[in-house]
Amino acid sequence: MPAPENHRPGLGSMPHDGGTAFRVWAPNADAVAVTGSFTDWSEDGHALEAEENGHWYADVDGARAGDEYQFVITNGDQRLMRIDPRARVVTNSSGNGVIYDRDGFDWEGDSFGCPPHDDLVIYETHIGSFVASEGDAGDLGGLAGKLGYLAELGITAVELMPVAEFAGDYSWGYNPSNPFAVESGYGGADALKAFVREAHRHGIAVILDVVLNHYGPSDLSLWQFDGWSENDKGGIYFYNDERSATPWGDTRPDYGREEVRAYLLDNVLMWLEEFHLDGLRFDATLYVRTVDGLGTGDLPEGWDVMRAITSTVRERHPDKILIAEDLQADPAMTSTDDGGAGFHAQWDTSFVHPVRELLTAVDDAGRSMGALAEALRGVDEPFRRIVYTESHDEVANGKLRVPHEVDGDDPSGWAAQKRATLGFALALTAPGIPMLFQGQEFLEDEWFRDDVPLDWERAEQFRDIVRLTRDLIRLRRDAEGVSRGLRGEGFDVLHLDDEAKTLAWARQSDDAAAVVVVNAAAEPREVSTRLPHGGHWAVRFNSDASTYSALFAGHDTQGVDAVEGPVEGSEGEGPDSGEGSVAHGTVSVGAYSLVVLTPA
Repeated sequence: MPAPENHRPGLGSMPHDGGTAFRVWAPNADAVAVTGSFTDWSEDGHALEAEENGHWYADVDGARAGDEYQFVITNGDQRLMRIDPRARVVTNSSGNGVIYDRDGFDWEGDSFGCPPHDDLVIYETHIGSFVASEGDAGDLGGLAGKLGYLAELGITAVELMPVAEFAGDYSWGYNPSNPFAVESGYGGADALKAFVREAHRHGIAVILDVVLNHYGPSDLSLWQFDGWSENDKGGIYFYNDERSATPWGDTRPDYGREEVRAYLLDNVLMWLEEFHLDGLRFDATLYVRTVDGLGTGDLPEGWDVMRAITSTVRERHPDKILIAEDLQADPAMTSTDDGGAGFHAQWDTSFVHPVRELLTAVDDAGRSMGALAEALRGVDEPFRRIVYTESHDEVANGKLRVPHEVDGDDPSGWAAQKRATLGFALALTAPGIPMLFQGQEFLEDEWFRDDVPLDWERAEQFRDIVRLTRDLIRLRRDAEGVSRGLRGEGFDVLHLDDEAKTLAWARQSDDAAAVVVVNAAAEPREVSTRLPHGGHWAVRFNSDASTYSALFAGHDTQGVDAVEGPVEGSEGEGPDSGEGSVAHGTVSVGAYSLVVLTPA
């Protein structure tokens, strides 16, 4: 039966003057009621009436924001107590929903927009370990206290690992039990809004990880929500056949069911609209678009739900950024053509893996400059990829932070410092959107654990490495107006010598160019390289500068006056590449170092 005209629109709890309206989807229920502090938790509660398409509705006088509640669902002999699937606030993952006034937060005029993609420098962080003490997880307030530090570092976007309510006190967040609620241990919904508002005041966008490939599996009130299921599977929100299986439980949402698709889309829009988030990063999309996550067993309904989400967001919020973690380098993920998933960018494993192999090779002979050149080259539209050397996946589960992987016996020593800084310098000068992982700027070592806080004493111990990072980010963003080429899409290999372990490339934005020269050997090198044009090329950054570390040699790298003539060992893609008469010069580069030059 259609909803009467006096029924308020929406789903979940909707407080208003005098009471709260409730609506829930439970198509197999015989009866539904809501009970809570406003009914003194009576067993019968307040009955909801049936509407069309399996929805149930009631408007309860006296139920107000802050009141706790649950739905009571009757299905045959089953009497089920369920948390509202759309609760914005819960007491905990196995507790009660809390009526929440979605319009009650004062945004104080917040109207921030996501920076353009060529100005994005992303900093991935885990709230529970970013600022925490042993035995106590961190929260959004602690993270907000570091926004000044991140702004000074030059970060333009913070990417939060998932904040949806999860089971227990410690988690990476990829086990959402209540997809619409903000983790109570992190501070809840208002704490996230306050963090976003404060981040925007610091000029920092906020991107959030969301999980649509599975839910739970523990503390999952959605499981067999209204008492119905097939094959002892999850019921109305999940596939009830072999498509339910994921590495994290039998809890893949049913992308083919209209109400579930609406649930997923509404969840995405909630983060962007109610919480003013500037973008979303979608976890493990391979398990949305394929049955087995191995690139086979194509799941057309998964493609459809991704397209429905990205097309809606692109239309309604064209300033937001949507990122996929697909890890297959499939161009369809960032295509808006028929069959494409429509994301703006995706994490690029074709960058991180060869770069980490270069950094961690035991001997210089194992460092392939050809592989590095291909990793840098990337895709035709570079801002469709996220480039990084560390992420939560790359530095956990048996994988180490780069300094520790370079030299486990001395992760603060010369080799570890040199090659770790070379790694994130490559990410910050490569075509693409660069990303750092929390603590990378002060050489955090060992591996990432959600219950081990960052060692903030290292930020002081390695304050000069932090300054190196800050200087390079400023250059990447063209803060001084001398390095606009680093924000461009143009990329041209100028020099490649695999025997000497040297590489040079140009980054170009319209008529502006920047040249990056890398020495991946343990000894200084004289690098004769083609240059984009004649004139003087000034050194804007030298990762070997002694001001960045007492262990660095401070190799004397001077600017270059480009001359016309043949140059041996240069490679390139432009009409003047090779050994013809070209503009060229020789750059002296220290061991395991990266140098940036731009026209004077």
